Amino acid sequence: MKSKNCLIATIALAIFSLFSVTSCSTIPQTVYFQGDTARVVNLKKVIPLPVKISENDILAITIASINEETNKLFELPVVGGLRYVGFPNTQSSNMGLQPLGYEVDSLGNVEVPLIGSIHLGGLTTSSAADTLRYHLNKYLKNATVNVRILNHKFTILGEVNRPATYNLLDNNVSIPDALGMAGDLTIYGKRDNVTLIRVENGNRLKIRLNLLSDSILESKYYYLRNGDVLYIEPSVVRSTYNDRSYQMLPIVTSVVSAVTSLGVLILSLSR
Repeated sequence: MKSKNCLIATIALAIFSLFSVTSCSTIPQTVYFQGDTARVVNLKKVIPLPVKISENDILAITIASINEETNKLFELPVVGGLRYVGFPNTQSSNMGLQPLGYEVDSLGNVEVPLIGSIHLGGLTTSSAADTLRYHLNKYLKNATVNVRILNHKFTILGEVNRPATYNLLDNNVSIPDALGMAGDLTIYGKRDNVTLIRVENGNRLKIRLNLLSDSILESKYYYLRNGDVLYIEPSVVRSTYNDRSYQMLPIVTSVVSAVTSLGVLILSLSR
């Protein structure tokens, strides 16, 4: 009995030592948008910049009228295996079907059935739809036109649950929206030092954002743009934990081996 009690005490001590070297860390601060604690706070209005069509954009142009035969002229072929990343009610890994789209050439022109080559570069999607509708009135009655850009995207890297490149559906995708698509930050993500990399007027900008402060809700960087990259830096806790884990692995292995050998020895002597 005494030998068994000694074995139990030894194993308990080893387990306690193992937890001691691997769990000495504090949970980082994770509460978003801290600031005024009033029940209702009026925030400064932030208006996203309008997205304009540029060269190499891929446009989804939807044209419909009361003439079914004419509508078929504008039906794009559909290709499988393209990711509808970030679309509502879908997982980021889902594979779906997506129209090939109309490509904008280097001069900002697009080839459209019936109309031919038309210049859409520099226009917003709503202005482009109005332009197409004007020209289509010669051929179609009561045509409805919708234009959307298919290939705009943003990327989230670092301490999020689903780092990936996501479709930027419109100019109203905010940083909280993006984090929601990526499954939010992990517990180890540094919420007070998020890096936004953006290309603006040919210059690359590196912008530091603090998600813990409610000032982010009024920031001009609140809405994402095509090509943006969000990087979530790991906290010191994560780095320290990883370093300690690698450093302590040989020691933990040795401790487990020693406890096992000791346990076998004690059991054999007690018989």
